[in-house]
Formats: sequence, C-alpha cells, structure tokens
Amino acid sequence: MTQLLKKALIEVSKLPPEAQDTIASIILEELEDERLWDRSFAASQDKLAQLAQKVRTDIEAGRIHKMGFDEL
Repeated sequence: MTQLLKKALIEVSKLPPEAQDTIASIILEELEDERLWDRSFAASQDKLAQLAQKVRTDIEAGRIHKMGFDEL
C-alpha cells in the first residue's frame, strides 16, 4: 500500500461511520468501473485493429484527405 493511500485511510478512519461507508462505496464503485473499462477495452481490440486496417487501406487508396478545422 502506498503512503498516500495509508494517509487517506487514516483520515477516513477519523470520520463518522456513515461518512466512512460513503467514501468506501465511492472507492468500490470506481474500482468496479475500472474493471469494466479494462474488460471492455480488452474485448474491443480486434474491432479496433480492423478499423485501423480499414483506415490504412483507405489512406493508401486515396479515399482519405487531410483537412483543417476550417474545412470541416
């Protein structure tokens, strides 16, 4: 455990139980969101690779042209 996390947990332990539970819930929700994001990202790698290959093919075929913001 890092020193910063230890310090945060010490400070949280000084709070009333309801506040501790609120902070614990927030932390657990964030951790679950990270796990979901990691799984989603990992599952999308094949699709991302396909899209990247399509873009490379389109560039090589001359179907993609550079544009500036004023040309959008």
